[in-house]
Amino acid sequence: MSKGPTTRFKVEIQDGSTTSRREDLVVTEEPLELRLEWPGRPPEPLVVTMRTPGNDFELAAGFCLGEGFAVRPGAISTVAYCTDVELTPEQQFNTVTVTFDGPPDREPPQRYGVTSTACGVCGQQSLDDLAERNYDPVDPVAVPLDVVLRLPELLREAQPTFGRTGGLHAAGLFTPAGEKVVVREDVGRHNAVDKVVGWTVLNQHSRKSLALVVSGRMGYEIIQKAVAAGLGLVVAVGAPSSLAVDLARRFDVTLAGFTRGERCVIYSAPDRVLR
Repeated sequence: MSKGPTTRFKVEIQDGSTTSRREDLVVTEEPLELRLEWPGRPPEPLVVTMRTPGNDFELAAGFCLGEGFAVRPGAISTVAYCTDVELTPEQQFNTVTVTFDGPPDREPPQRYGVTSTACGVCGQQSLDDLAERNYDPVDPVAVPLDVVLRLPELLREAQPTFGRTGGLHAAGLFTPAGEKVVVREDVGRHNAVDKVVGWTVLNQHSRKSLALVVSGRMGYEIIQKAVAAGLGLVVAVGAPSSLAVDLARRFDVTLAGFTRGERCVIYSAPDRVLR
């Protein structure tokens, strides 16, 4: 069976001239193979992503929305662990099959390969390719500045595994009043975003007027996933990349970075941050 979100190791700690030994909690990182199937086509592997075990079905559903395979509501019929007899029990819990009710909304590539925890597959796609996908328009969100400034701390308060290990990213969806809707942790930034978006897909929860908050920096893939989910506000503790800013401006997403204490930097659509 797949491991949990943390793994114990016996470690040696050197602190000045003092040596001590203890058990330490380390974030678990394992591969997850994603397979797609629909009527008339058997399950076929699409991608292997390195992730922290937990909320795997949400990760799969969010990935499929972000890549344009499951844009319309109800496109995903089921998400389940693989039960192939050839797989070991551990492999079964590291393989997820997404079943569609018909052909996906966008033809999947033959196979992506392996993605790292640092960047998403979708980050390799061009802006023009993204614009051609049939995503719903981004929903503009107006949020008071004091809420924007509080969002990273509200996210941090909902990160139990980070508190135990110090080694996980997080993403969360919040209302314009700063109320938590869902928060997920993962060793990969893009996986954490997929998990919260996938939660809305599997629970048929509206993403209208919600803000996406991330614990690290913002690359293209984070904004791409926000655009795919129709999220009009992204708030991050860290810095954005140039392509992330370009994408946010092109799709009218309000983007706030370096959000710490009483300071943030607003890179796009600043009029929606209410003073």
